[in-house]
Amino acid sequence: MAQQAAATDIEPRAYSNIPVGLNFLVVNYAYTQGNVSFAPTVPITNGRMSIHSATLAYVRSLDLWGHSGKFDIIVPQAWLSGQAEVLGKPRIRDISGFADPWVRFYMNLLGAPALSMKDFSQYQQDWILGASLAVSPPGGQYDPEKLVNLGTNRWAVKPELGLSKAFGPLTMELAAGVFIFTDNDQPFRGKTLEQDPMVALQSHLIYSFGNGIWGAFDANYYTGGQTTKDGIEANDRMENWRLGGTLSFPISRQQSIKLFGSSGIYARTGSNFDIVGLAWQYRWGEGL
Repeated sequence: MAQQAAATDIEPRAYSNIPVGLNFLVVNYAYTQGNVSFAPTVPITNGRMSIHSATLAYVRSLDLWGHSGKFDIIVPQAWLSGQAEVLGKPRIRDISGFADPWVRFYMNLLGAPALSMKDFSQYQQDWILGASLAVSPPGGQYDPEKLVNLGTNRWAVKPELGLSKAFGPLTMELAAGVFIFTDNDQPFRGKTLEQDPMVALQSHLIYSFGNGIWGAFDANYYTGGQTTKDGIEANDRMENWRLGGTLSFPISRQQSIKLFGSSGIYARTGSNFDIVGLAWQYRWGEGL
């Protein structure tokens, strides 16, 4: 579940230009519910889980050699309740704790100059090309005696490229990245768990309604991630399509609310789930 939650990250406006010198505090809540599939070698079937998650994030906008950028620190916590059949008998698992944190660094390479709040009011977007690097250390709850955990007991790295084009109030965004994983040296009933890289693509159509209100139609595709435990490959390569939507609106000069949701429309491995949530954002810094 942790690896799929990372892959299903759908974030519109990740590569948009923002004034430099701003700070953002984001509190996010999401509810996830759906089916979970396990490796054929594990005698567990008919898995279904529900997860309540809360995320605290800090974002700082940066001036990077004349280009705009930002730095994120994301700390998630989750409460998971699941049920499945083990050798034909029903079992229940309830856990709570921290999931693996993420640190992300973004830099817009073309079309998004670093601007102060005053100069930003005159900025008109055309093309933006950006890149990012996200790193996740093994900081989440993990018990090697249990199959279902909130953490993954390994490192993950995700380099990504993003492209954004504005057509008046409508903006199109595309992003392509790949998750690269280190080995888990304490997997459930094994000595070493390896995972192939996982490609993740996302696209967004974003419309600005004015007065700080915007909405987006979101799509996400990810594939790969087949696992190998103690030299034995599992037939668990993922290939999933998801669709969703986002709506953001201000409630004051410094605060805004974002509503979001997504649903799986295709899942090769049978792991398919729905996500709904909301986020509160507070910003402060130069020019506010």
